[in-house]
Amino acid sequence: MSPTILVVDDNKELVALLTSLFEEAGYAVVGANKGRPAVDLGKTEPVSLALVDMLLPDMMGYHVAEGLAAARPGLKLVFMTGVFKGARHSKEALERFPGALFVEKPFDAKKLLETVKGLVPPPAGTVAPPPTETPDFDVELDIDVEDEEQDAMELTGRIKVTGGGNITAELSGAALMAGKPLKGAVPGVRPTSSGVTAAPVPPPPPPEATEPSARAARMGELKDNLPGLITAFYLSRETGELSCKKGKVKKVVYFEAGQPVFALSNLAADRFGQFLVRVGKIKPDQLDDVAVVAQQTNRRTGDVLVERGLLKDTERLYYVGQQVKSIIYSLFGWEEGQFVLTFREKARAESIKLDVFPGNLIARGVKKLYKPERIARLVRPEDRLMPSPQPPYQLNEIELEKWEAQLLPRLDGTRTCAEIFALAQKPEHQVRAFLAAMLGLELLVKRET
Repeated sequence: MSPTILVVDDNKELVALLTSLFEEAGYAVVGANKGRPAVDLGKTEPVSLALVDMLLPDMMGYHVAEGLAAARPGLKLVFMTGVFKGARHSKEALERFPGALFVEKPFDAKKLLETVKGLVPPPAGTVAPPPTETPDFDVELDIDVEDEEQDAMELTGRIKVTGGGNITAELSGAALMAGKPLKGAVPGVRPTSSGVTAAPVPPPPPPEATEPSARAARMGELKDNLPGLITAFYLSRETGELSCKKGKVKKVVYFEAGQPVFALSNLAADRFGQFLVRVGKIKPDQLDDVAVVAQQTNRRTGDVLVERGLLKDTERLYYVGQQVKSIIYSLFGWEEGQFVLTFREKARAESIKLDVFPGNLIARGVKKLYKPERIARLVRPEDRLMPSPQPPYQLNEIELEKWEAQLLPRLDGTRTCAEIFALAQKPEHQVRAFLAAMLGLELLVKRET
């Protein structure tokens, strides 16, 4: 029988990610997002090891450990602590549980797995079970889709990319405004055939044929979970893919060691040539001509654009980075759709990779792409917001405007959001968007009444 691991963390996406990690290694896994349900699981499940976050919404991690240890004598304990605020609590837990181990967030998921194996080895020769279900979720990207409503998007004129040979460059240019996709026929891309459908997902292979580097997928409804999914990758330093689907539209974000590095989309407006039209770099008729040559010579659109003098070779890196960034940002505008997490040892091999801090990606994505109605649902006038006891990011890592930094100390849980709106002396929708971003980053939490 496989040992059972209990994972306890208030970030449900991180629990799902760690569940995949341990199940692939041959363990049985149960999870909880609060302390009380975790203690109850310890009484009913044959838990051999508990991985417990130190600061939970309803109780301290060492109180959870006390309840678990009472139900399961000899239980192995590993505490997760936020490196930014967890030192005092870690010291107190160590005094209560001298044999416990600690990992600091962000942590290396593979090293965490080795730590767990050292405490509770999995059965020899254990084969990981395949995913319990494989939904009708294909990520076929070699088609063009034109039927998504996509709003205009403002892109900052600064971008950091890594090119061939692990050379990192920080490029600056004018801020870009990616306009809405053109109506009707889209220049420079293949017309969508009404008879063409995406290839169905094949059934999963038997466990013995599964690629060793591929781990079990986790899936769910996207809703408001995108910030938490990105943070889960960051906290675990995981490598893999986040695939999102809404109707016919599919987009995939690739992560390496917790960082979003590349993205692909089957949306016609997201292709490189069409993106250049949307930001005003080239004209539709120029893209039409280039597309014909690219198709006839079987070359990339970017190569032909450079050859024609419509795009400088030094500009290509900048615009590819902006294109990738725009695809990722566009997902923040999705309130419907499904996601699938797939973890692999190596993300998609691309010669150009984005280098963007996840925290700033989330902050800007929420502030710029969440619609007012959505923000109003997330930040209500009667809510009281306070600092998270264990934030995944440091404040000095997040790019804040001066008024935002000045407002944060007043968010101590004693004032309602309505009072904060008045104090900020800024348009209410702007303040709401900022507060929604801080909630998405888990730098602020709602005070329970």
